[in-house]
Amino acid sequence: MDARPELDDVLSRAHVVSVPLVARFRGVDRREVVLLDGPSGWSEFSPFVEYDDAEASTWLAAALDFGWRESSAPALRESIPVNATLPAVALDEIATVLSRFGECRTVKIKVAERGESLADDIARVRETRRLLGPAGRIRLDANGAWNLDEAEHAVRALEQFDLEYVEQPCATVPELAELRRRIHRIDVLVAADESVRKAADPLEVARAEAADLLVIKAAPLGGIDRALAIVAEAGLPAVVSSALDTSVGLAMGAELAARLPALDFDCGLGTAALLADDVTTASVSPRDGAIAVGRVTADPDALRRLAADDTRTAWWRERLARCHTLLDR
Repeated sequence: MDARPELDDVLSRAHVVSVPLVARFRGVDRREVVLLDGPSGWSEFSPFVEYDDAEASTWLAAALDFGWRESSAPALRESIPVNATLPAVALDEIATVLSRFGECRTVKIKVAERGESLADDIARVRETRRLLGPAGRIRLDANGAWNLDEAEHAVRALEQFDLEYVEQPCATVPELAELRRRIHRIDVLVAADESVRKAADPLEVARAEAADLLVIKAAPLGGIDRALAIVAEAGLPAVVSSALDTSVGLAMGAELAARLPALDFDCGLGTAALLADDVTTASVSPRDGAIAVGRVTADPDALRRLAADDTRTAWWRERLARCHTLLDR
């Protein structure tokens, strides 16, 4: 952006909402976000509550960029193929959760969740493979929870289910590089997520040859144009994913995916299916394995229905204000 909008302008356009989830995800049952009615369209500020202000300010920069201007990069596609996302649910709930995503050919399964064992992961992946059949694609996301040896052991135990890739199996770039070396004879790719979006240097993982592909999210990387620049410089394939956004946030992810020169993998932008409600009457939900590209408008009735209480609203507005002061530092 050429100039940041003033804080008073941003706050005057802010709506804090709390959206219920269909299943517990990342330890929460509701997703709190700030929606911004920007002059270029609705945008979303939704860093997770545990993130500090420095990290959250990058999410605000992306929200202001999307809400106050249009990307200079041309859109290359009108729809984006997406995967289903499976939280760490009980085996008898898998079919119900996946049914919310419709005909998606790819499922990303959360593994290495706190309180779960590798045996639990194996059982969940086995049941998902049974439901998908041999033609479906399965990818795993460990969110960096395994150490190097645990990751190698888990990948070897789970490769029998014909995995597409494992996302952020370890927390650090050196661990990812070593794991990739250890499993190079196994046809399982290594994807980097947190090592890109939470890193001071998002290109380190590419320079270290620690990943086969990048998982990118528009908000944590500071917006569409900055994410595109990172992918171009890294020289690796990219998957665009979400951070459990509302349909407004998913629309920004779809706009990013539409502008990538190549899109070789289904994207993680179908997560509106994990919301029990949404902020728009036209939810960005998967249909025939894809979502449409285009801006989303928040619905006034939904904003009233999902409005956060006064305490949480004040918390988010104060957080937004603190992050705004960090933008130009």
